[in-house]
Amino acid sequence: MAQRYSWQPATGDIPTTPGVYRFFDSRQRVIYVGKAKNLRSRLQSYFAEPATLHERTRRMVETAVTVDWTLVPTERQALQLEYLWIKEFAPEFNVRFRDDKSYPYLVVTMTEDVPRVFLARKKGIKGAKYFGPFPTTGALRDTLSTILKAFPVRSCSQTTYLKAQRDQRPCLLGDIGKCAAPCVGRVTQPEHKALAVSLASFMAGNDSGVVEELTRGMAAAAADLDFERAAKLRDRIEAIDAILVKNTMVLDERIDADVFGVAADGLVGAAHVFRVRGGRIRAAKGFIVETPASETGESLVEMILRDGFDDQPPARVVVVPELPANANWWEQQLSEVRRAGGEGGAVTLKVARRGELAQLGESVGLNARHTLHSHLSHRTSDPVARSHALSELQTALSLAEAPLRIECFDVSHLGGENQVASMVVFEDGLPRREHYRKFAIEGARDDTEAIHQVVSRRVARLAGSGGEGGDGNQGFRYPPGLLVVDGGLPQVNAARRALDEAGINLPVCGVAKKLEEIWLPGAAFPLILPRSSEGLFLIQRIRDEAHRVAISYQRGTRKKTLSSELTAIPGVGEKTARLLLRRFKSVAQVRLATLDDLTQVDGVGPALAQTVHEALKRD
Repeated sequence: MAQRYSWQPATGDIPTTPGVYRFFDSRQRVIYVGKAKNLRSRLQSYFAEPATLHERTRRMVETAVTVDWTLVPTERQALQLEYLWIKEFAPEFNVRFRDDKSYPYLVVTMTEDVPRVFLARKKGIKGAKYFGPFPTTGALRDTLSTILKAFPVRSCSQTTYLKAQRDQRPCLLGDIGKCAAPCVGRVTQPEHKALAVSLASFMAGNDSGVVEELTRGMAAAAADLDFERAAKLRDRIEAIDAILVKNTMVLDERIDADVFGVAADGLVGAAHVFRVRGGRIRAAKGFIVETPASETGESLVEMILRDGFDDQPPARVVVVPELPANANWWEQQLSEVRRAGGEGGAVTLKVARRGELAQLGESVGLNARHTLHSHLSHRTSDPVARSHALSELQTALSLAEAPLRIECFDVSHLGGENQVASMVVFEDGLPRREHYRKFAIEGARDDTEAIHQVVSRRVARLAGSGGEGGDGNQGFRYPPGLLVVDGGLPQVNAARRALDEAGINLPVCGVAKKLEEIWLPGAAFPLILPRSSEGLFLIQRIRDEAHRVAISYQRGTRKKTLSSELTAIPGVGEKTARLLLRRFKSVAQVRLATLDDLTQVDGVGPALAQTVHEALKRD
């Protein structure tokens, strides 16, 4: 069996998405930086027996005391961030990228009569436009090769260009369509310069405008029956779509910002921050916050502004998902924190909706969601926390013993139609998915009748009641220590009535989502558990799981509902049914629509509108 290191995370906690990982030594110095398309697969390779590892790798894992990771959307962005952090931290055990080469750039010489595009490692050409930097020359060459399919600007040297011009023979790039061949007059110099301008505009981020212009040109060429030109423009548009994603890890060197992302799940929230200094991501950090009672995005933002600058002063620009109402006050407070940390200048709060910071914000949000997921997984899997939660519930609900088996019910529907319900089971605080059940609800007028029906069906199957308590229904054989319903007092009373009618005495409670209140049957007031309560956290996780299962089941049955209620109407096919549901959201709303409303839907004329109206009214 392979040795387990003290820093080694649980396999299930490691994401399977692209990202960059860092190993730290006992002095919290970065000793190794790596990137991976699948972080879990890559990190597991370090968990092998030390004798099987490369000598440098073995020394690294034995020196490490902790490891962390930062998620990014693509493998290319992982490569970019890996490159930046190796340059930033100069880790002891990294060999790759340790040289002192500068970043490669893409250069367009806009001031020349016949502009050209090429790769360079240094700036300095007067009038040229530089794009990048890129993480490696190989990545940049691949990108340039694709770009030339969309923007066939010449990339040859001046000597090669003059030779082709003198011989009136284009080079290979001209023959394969990666150069417009201005050297032999296939395009005029103004036309070629327009291509260079389009390329520069595209690389500057104005890709949507370039695509729109090419699309208009393609349509115009087709209208003029110039199909050869239209085909070339079409190929350029397809090439643009295939170009690698933009560089979001290397920003403008003038950018200094703290970019925050948040994620919340009921009682707990997570935040993540990228510290960007001089256009480089210098640090990445995630932390957990207890969500405020209001649970609004604005309240979460205020909490991360309060707790997010313990390790260093804020940057001049702080990017948040949502501006708080008192943004000016927060800017003053953060400016004071910045001055106290020895930094000058005021702090500006902003929401980045486009550009480099907005793209970076997507990666920060991805990491915030992972931080939250990891926290919830740890809390759920901790046996001490689960035992404490069950003990809290026993005390709070005055139960005879801790509810080792808890069953929770939730009802889901679409605009009052197609009601379904779920039953999820947790034993000893962990889900027993093989005991989950799903129910189709028949004839219930509202959620309370649906809860009454599904609880009645559940308790009728308890062993010894003459129901389906055989070996094929193992999940139904055991009475729960607690029944939970998603809802308030009406739903709890409905469940209690179902139990009484069956002559079965089981404890039951409900949880109302808005304030996470616990309702007991017949109670005048709800039970309010502390927001830090492990018992409340467990009840919430069970309720959320029941809601997830019910929603998934309901969505899976919508096609059947559509087929039985709309496509059964003469003249209504699946396409028309989808258009009706897209406009009115549910069959119930289609039933309430007027003839004029129905004729507003594409493909529904007066005659079909009358047919639909009469068919649904009869139902």
